[in-house]
Amino acid sequence: MLRATLHAHELATLMAAARYVVHSAPTGMPEEARLQLARVLDDYDEQVRRLPPHAPKGPGTKHGPPPGQVP
Repeated sequence: MLRATLHAHELATLMAAARYVVHSAPTGMPEEARLQLARVLDDYDEQVRRLPPHAPKGPGTKHGPPPGQVP
């Protein structure tokens, strides 16, 4: 389990880079590594699909820590 705090644009950048690698697999990249990354992206996409249509965002909501509390 890994927990990280990111801004939306930081997460979007990571996901875009991962998708680039999966779909453009640089030469020399082991196939197993590409497949593992593809599974991570599949899991991420599945969790995004499960989000409620208008999920609350930000500190103090169900999806964030109360103000002043570090996760």
